[in-house]
Amino acid sequence: MKRAFLIVLVLASSHFLFAQQTPAATTPATQAQPQDQAPYLKYPTIPPFHLLKLDSASYLTKDDIKKHRRTIVMFFSPDCDHCKHQTESILADFNDFKDVEIVMATYQPFSEMKEFYAHYHLADHPNIKIGRDEKFFLAPFYKIRNLPYLALYDKKGNLITTFEGTQKVETIVKAFHAKGQEETNN
Repeated sequence: MKRAFLIVLVLASSHFLFAQQTPAATTPATQAQPQDQAPYLKYPTIPPFHLLKLDSASYLTKDDIKKHRRTIVMFFSPDCDHCKHQTESILADFNDFKDVEIVMATYQPFSEMKEFYAHYHLADHPNIKIGRDEKFFLAPFYKIRNLPYLALYDKKGNLITTFEGTQKVETIVKAFHAKGQEETNN
């Protein structure tokens, strides 16, 4: 009985896998499937986010970011240890980020966001802006799977790269500098 069940299971799963792979087999490996592509890859500029600010009455949008500055959009959760570590490392080496606009967004409850903001004294850093992604726009836009999620943008608002999970400050700085060198050489 077990053997018959296993044979049926193997046949069904191989048929399912073959059916899933057939369309991709006719498409070159270098060509991405448009339906699978995350929106941030289709629109590689700072997204049109709409985040509820700490005053709980107004919204932070893309237009509130200072022009001609590098930008980090960081999606986080106030209770995520990795997000806390990422914030701590950025604040510990803040000289590396003093000329970077940092937009911190969370979907978690407003009260948790406020506590996080107060705990890390983010008000001491005017280039750090924080807000609640009430409409849950950013997670599907970036297809976020792990936190913290960082999207780095150059001075023109064009995507440089993204990171999932905690990153060393040096890694983030190198990504910005690599883009800066590329712009200087062009």
